[in-house]
Amino acid sequence: MTEIAKITRPSADLVARVQAVGAATASATLAHMGIRNCHITGPVSFNKGKSIAGPALTLQFMPKREDLYGEGEYASVEKQLHRHVLYQVEKGDVVVVDARGDITAGVFGDMMMTYFRGRGGAGMVVDGAIRDFVNVQKLDIPLWLTAVTPNFHTQTGLMPFAVNVPIACGGVTVIPGDIIVADDDGAVCVPVALAEQMIQNATQHHEWEDFSRMKLMQGAPLQRYYPLHEDARAEYEEWRKSNPIQQS
Repeated sequence: MTEIAKITRPSADLVARVQAVGAATASATLAHMGIRNCHITGPVSFNKGKSIAGPALTLQFMPKREDLYGEGEYASVEKQLHRHVLYQVEKGDVVVVDARGDITAGVFGDMMMTYFRGRGGAGMVVDGAIRDFVNVQKLDIPLWLTAVTPNFHTQTGLMPFAVNVPIACGGVTVIPGDIIVADDDGAVCVPVALAEQMIQNATQHHEWEDFSRMKLMQGAPLQRYYPLHEDARAEYEEWRKSNPIQQS
Protein backbone atom coordinates (compact mmCIF):
# COMPACT_ATOMS: atom_id res chain seq x y z
CA MET A 1 0.00 0.00 0.00
CA THR A 2 1.33 3.43 -0.93
CA GLU A 3 1.88 5.67 2.10
CA ILE A 4 1.17 9.33 1.44
CA ALA A 5 1.98 12.12 3.88
CA LYS A 6 -0.98 14.09 5.20
CA ILE A 7 -0.97 17.87 5.04
CA THR A 8 -1.77 20.31 7.82
CA ARG A 9 -4.59 22.52 6.56
CA PRO A 10 -4.82 26.16 7.60
CA SER A 11 -8.11 27.41 9.00
CA ALA A 12 -10.94 28.15 6.59
CA ASP A 13 -11.04 31.73 7.90
CA LEU A 14 -7.37 32.30 7.06
CA VAL A 15 -7.84 30.84 3.59
CA ALA A 16 -10.87 33.06 2.95
CA ARG A 17 -8.97 36.18 3.97
CA VAL A 18 -6.07 35.26 1.68
CA GLN A 19 -8.54 34.81 -1.18
CA ALA A 20 -9.99 38.27 -0.49
CA VAL A 21 -6.51 39.78 -0.95
CA GLY A 22 -6.15 38.31 -4.47
CA ALA A 23 -3.14 37.02 -6.35
CA ALA A 24 -1.63 40.32 -7.51
CA THR A 25 -1.77 42.02 -4.11
CA ALA A 26 -0.54 38.87 -2.36
CA SER A 27 2.44 38.68 -4.72
CA ALA A 28 3.34 42.35 -4.32
CA THR A 29 2.90 42.29 -0.55
CA LEU A 30 5.03 39.17 -0.12
CA ALA A 31 7.72 40.77 -2.29
CA HIS A 32 7.84 43.73 0.09
CA MET A 33 8.13 41.21 2.93
CA GLY A 34 11.19 39.63 1.32
CA ILE A 35 9.63 36.72 -0.61
CA ARG A 36 10.68 37.90 -4.04
CA ASN A 37 9.21 35.12 -6.16
CA CYS A 38 5.89 33.57 -5.21
CA HIS A 39 4.14 33.69 -8.61
CA ILE A 40 3.90 30.23 -10.18
CA THR A 41 5.09 31.20 -13.65
CA GLY A 42 3.78 29.35 -16.69
CA PRO A 43 0.29 28.18 -15.71
CA VAL A 44 -2.45 30.64 -16.65
CA SER A 45 -6.20 30.60 -16.11
CA PHE A 46 -8.04 28.25 -18.46
CA ASN A 47 -11.38 29.10 -16.82
CA LYS A 48 -11.56 32.88 -16.78
CA GLY A 49 -13.26 34.76 -13.99
CA LYS A 50 -12.51 32.21 -11.27
CA SER A 51 -10.91 33.10 -7.96
CA ILE A 52 -9.80 30.46 -5.47
CA ALA A 53 -7.65 29.91 -2.42
CA GLY A 54 -6.88 26.71 -0.61
CA PRO A 55 -4.18 24.49 0.90
CA ALA A 56 -1.81 22.83 -1.53
CA LEU A 57 -1.69 19.12 -2.17
CA THR A 58 1.41 18.49 -4.26
CA LEU A 59 2.24 16.06 -7.06
CA GLN A 60 5.74 15.75 -8.48
CA PHE A 61 6.57 14.35 -11.91
CA MET A 62 10.04 13.27 -12.99
CA PRO A 63 11.56 12.26 -16.33
CA LYS A 64 10.37 8.73 -17.04
CA ARG A 65 12.77 5.88 -16.31
CA GLU A 66 11.40 2.60 -17.52
CA ASP A 67 12.99 0.41 -14.84
CA LEU A 68 11.11 2.49 -12.24
CA TYR A 69 7.90 3.03 -14.16
CA GLY A 70 7.16 0.71 -17.03
CA GLU A 71 4.14 -1.12 -18.36
CA GLY A 72 3.58 -2.67 -14.94
CA GLU A 73 1.66 0.42 -13.90
CA TYR A 74 -1.27 -0.82 -15.96
CA ALA A 75 -1.23 -4.20 -14.25
CA SER A 76 -1.56 -2.39 -10.92
CA VAL A 77 -3.23 0.99 -11.29
CA GLU A 78 -2.35 1.87 -7.69
CA LYS A 79 1.20 2.43 -8.90
CA GLN A 80 -0.15 5.52 -10.61
CA LEU A 81 0.74 8.16 -8.04
CA HIS A 82 -1.31 10.82 -9.77
CA ARG A 83 -4.31 8.88 -8.45
CA HIS A 84 -3.02 9.12 -4.89
CA VAL A 85 -2.93 12.89 -4.73
CA LEU A 86 -6.62 12.85 -5.65
CA TYR A 87 -7.34 10.36 -2.87
CA GLN A 88 -6.12 13.02 -0.42
CA VAL A 89 -8.44 15.78 -1.68
CA GLU A 90 -10.82 17.38 0.79
CA LYS A 91 -13.26 20.20 0.13
CA GLY A 92 -11.40 23.41 -0.73
CA ASP A 93 -8.01 21.83 -1.50
CA VAL A 94 -5.85 22.90 -4.44
CA VAL A 95 -3.82 20.27 -6.30
CA VAL A 96 -0.48 21.72 -7.43
CA VAL A 97 1.49 19.72 -9.99
CA ASP A 98 5.14 20.02 -10.89
CA ALA A 99 5.06 18.53 -14.39
CA ARG A 100 8.38 20.19 -15.27
CA GLY A 101 6.67 22.52 -17.75
CA ASP A 102 6.28 19.52 -20.07
CA ILE A 103 3.28 20.00 -22.35
CA THR A 104 3.52 16.64 -24.12
CA ALA A 105 1.79 14.60 -21.40
CA GLY A 106 -1.62 15.18 -19.84
CA VAL A 107 -1.23 14.63 -16.11
CA PHE A 108 -5.01 14.23 -15.64
CA GLY A 109 -7.93 13.47 -17.94
CA ASP A 110 -11.67 13.96 -17.62
CA MET A 111 -12.31 10.90 -15.43
CA MET A 112 -9.70 11.94 -12.88
CA MET A 113 -10.94 15.50 -13.01
CA THR A 114 -14.51 14.32 -12.49
CA TYR A 115 -13.36 12.52 -9.34
CA PHE A 116 -11.55 15.67 -8.19
CA ARG A 117 -14.74 17.70 -8.67
CA GLY A 118 -16.72 15.10 -6.76
CA ARG A 119 -14.26 15.32 -3.86
CA GLY A 120 -14.87 19.06 -3.59
CA GLY A 121 -11.48 20.29 -4.78
CA ALA A 122 -11.23 24.06 -5.24
CA GLY A 123 -9.01 23.99 -8.32
CA MET A 124 -5.71 22.88 -9.85
CA VAL A 125 -2.44 24.53 -10.78
CA VAL A 126 -0.44 22.44 -13.26
CA ASP A 127 2.99 23.39 -14.57
CA GLY A 128 2.27 21.22 -17.58
CA ALA A 129 -0.80 19.93 -19.40
CA ILE A 130 -4.03 18.03 -18.96
CA ARG A 131 -6.02 16.09 -21.57
CA ASP A 132 -9.70 15.62 -22.51
CA PHE A 133 -10.18 19.36 -22.27
CA VAL A 134 -13.46 19.34 -24.20
CA ASN A 135 -15.02 17.24 -21.43
CA VAL A 136 -13.09 18.87 -18.58
CA GLN A 137 -14.53 22.26 -19.49
CA LYS A 138 -18.00 20.94 -18.69
CA LEU A 139 -16.92 20.34 -15.09
CA ASP A 140 -16.26 24.09 -14.62
CA ILE A 141 -13.20 23.46 -12.45
CA PRO A 142 -10.94 26.47 -11.86
CA LEU A 143 -7.72 25.55 -13.70
CA TRP A 144 -4.33 27.18 -14.13
CA LEU A 145 -2.45 25.25 -16.81
CA THR A 146 0.46 25.66 -19.17
CA ALA A 147 -1.28 23.80 -22.00
CA VAL A 148 -3.63 21.02 -23.02
CA THR A 149 -2.68 17.90 -24.96
CA PRO A 150 -4.28 14.74 -26.37
CA ASN A 151 -1.60 12.57 -24.71
CA PHE A 152 -2.03 10.64 -21.45
CA HIS A 153 0.18 11.13 -18.40
CA THR A 154 3.05 8.73 -19.20
CA GLN A 155 2.68 8.54 -22.97
CA THR A 156 5.84 10.53 -23.52
CA GLY A 157 8.64 11.37 -21.10
CA LEU A 158 7.06 11.85 -17.65
CA MET A 159 6.20 9.67 -14.69
CA PRO A 160 4.44 10.63 -11.43
CA PHE A 161 7.04 10.30 -8.71
CA ALA A 162 5.90 11.68 -5.35
CA VAL A 163 2.86 13.07 -3.54
CA ASN A 164 2.76 15.69 -0.79
CA VAL A 165 6.44 16.53 -0.91
CA PRO A 166 8.01 19.96 -1.50
CA ILE A 167 7.97 20.70 -5.22
CA ALA A 168 9.22 23.33 -7.63
CA CYS A 169 6.19 24.48 -9.60
CA GLY A 170 6.65 27.23 -12.15
CA GLY A 171 9.89 28.32 -10.50
CA VAL A 172 8.37 28.49 -7.00
CA THR A 173 8.95 26.20 -4.04
CA VAL A 174 5.57 24.91 -2.86
CA ILE A 175 5.35 23.14 0.49
CA PRO A 176 2.33 20.89 1.07
CA GLY A 177 -0.22 22.90 3.04
CA ASP A 178 0.90 26.28 1.68
CA ILE A 179 -2.02 28.49 0.68
CA ILE A 180 -2.48 28.89 -3.05
CA VAL A 181 -4.40 31.97 -4.18
CA ALA A 182 -5.23 32.16 -7.87
CA ASP A 183 -7.33 34.31 -10.18
CA ASP A 184 -7.02 35.75 -13.67
CA ASP A 185 -3.68 37.34 -12.71
CA GLY A 186 -2.18 33.91 -12.05
CA ALA A 187 -1.41 31.57 -9.16
CA VAL A 188 0.57 32.63 -6.09
CA CYS A 189 1.97 30.50 -3.26
CA VAL A 190 1.51 32.07 0.19
CA PRO A 191 3.64 30.50 2.96
CA VAL A 192 1.28 29.72 5.84
CA ALA A 193 3.60 31.26 8.43
CA LEU A 194 3.51 34.60 6.58
CA ALA A 195 -0.18 34.62 5.67
CA GLU A 196 -1.45 36.69 8.63
CA GLN A 197 1.22 39.35 8.20
CA MET A 198 0.64 39.43 4.45
CA ILE A 199 -3.07 40.02 4.98
CA GLN A 200 -2.40 42.79 7.50
CA ASN A 201 0.09 44.53 5.23
CA ALA A 202 -2.17 44.18 2.20
CA THR A 203 -5.14 45.60 4.10
CA GLN A 204 -3.18 48.69 5.11
CA HIS A 205 -2.25 49.24 1.47
CA HIS A 206 -5.83 48.83 0.28
CA GLU A 207 -7.15 51.33 2.80
CA TRP A 208 -6.00 54.23 0.60
CA GLU A 209 -6.19 52.60 -2.83
CA ASP A 210 -9.87 53.39 -3.37
CA PHE A 211 -9.17 57.04 -2.64
CA SER A 212 -6.15 57.11 -4.93
CA ARG A 213 -8.03 55.35 -7.71
CA MET A 214 -10.77 57.98 -7.51
CA LYS A 215 -8.25 60.82 -7.67
CA LEU A 216 -6.38 59.29 -10.61
CA MET A 217 -9.65 58.87 -12.51
CA GLN A 218 -10.14 62.61 -12.03
CA GLY A 219 -6.76 63.25 -13.66
CA ALA A 220 -4.95 64.09 -10.41
CA PRO A 221 -1.13 63.77 -10.31
CA LEU A 222 0.21 60.22 -10.21
CA GLN A 223 3.16 61.48 -8.14
CA ARG A 224 0.81 62.61 -5.38
CA TYR A 225 -1.68 59.77 -5.29
CA TYR A 226 0.11 56.55 -6.22
CA PRO A 227 1.57 55.61 -3.95
CA LEU A 228 -0.21 57.97 -1.60
CA HIS A 229 2.22 60.78 -0.77
CA GLU A 230 2.47 61.94 2.81
CA ASP A 231 1.41 65.40 1.65
CA ALA A 232 -1.93 63.86 0.59
CA ARG A 233 -2.44 61.91 3.79
CA ALA A 234 -4.60 64.56 5.48
CA GLU A 235 -6.77 64.80 2.36
CA TYR A 236 -7.20 61.04 2.40
CA GLU A 237 -8.09 61.00 6.11
CA GLU A 238 -10.75 63.65 5.55
CA TRP A 239 -12.21 61.65 2.64
CA ARG A 240 -12.20 58.49 4.73
CA LYS A 241 -14.47 60.10 7.37
CA SER A 242 -17.34 60.07 4.90
CA ASN A 243 -16.22 56.86 3.19
CA PRO A 244 -15.53 54.41 6.02
CA ILE A 245 -13.84 51.10 5.31
CA GLN A 246 -16.41 48.36 4.81
CA GLN A 247 -15.70 45.44 7.10
CA SER A 248 -16.09 42.06 5.42
